Amino acid sequence: MQLTESKRKYILLGIVAFIITGFITAKVLASKQDEEFLRDDLLYQQTSQLYNDGKFTEAENLVNDLLLRKPNSEVVNYLGAVITANLADYNRSVILFQKTLDINPHKVEDPMFMLQFGEVLFFVERYVDAKTVLEKCREGGWVPEDYPTYQERVTELLTQIENMQ
Repeated sequence: MQLTESKRKYILLGIVAFIITGFITAKVLASKQDEEFLRDDLLYQQTSQLYNDGKFTEAENLVNDLLLRKPNSEVVNYLGAVITANLADYNRSVILFQKTLDINPHKVEDPMFMLQFGEVLFFVERYVDAKTVLEKCREGGWVPEDYPTYQERVTELLTQIENMQ
């Protein structure tokens, strides 16, 4: 079967049209994704600012929206965990800390995360779990620059746990 010159032109035009349609579709989808990313980033920045300003109730409202939009985001779950801990909603905070750890198991190497997680476990009276986390803090020998009394706080919590058992 031989292709005539006109058939070749139609085939070439069809391929070119297919490629152009693909580029246009990709551009439209990418712009929607960019808009969604920018919206989520703005919401995260607002939530962080409210948290830093000590406006925990307002921050909780925004972080709840973020958690619905990005339930598997490590940073969103962690931010939610510290916000809810500051609101004394320790049960929810434990869940969010655990989810953060499930998403990124390497958080066990983050000294502040581990201390915060240990404290929240202590506040919900999960002393065995709190002791495990706090002993990891002690074994790590961590002393963050911005928290020079880190090990003293760890020892204080472990002592309180020992006195309760």
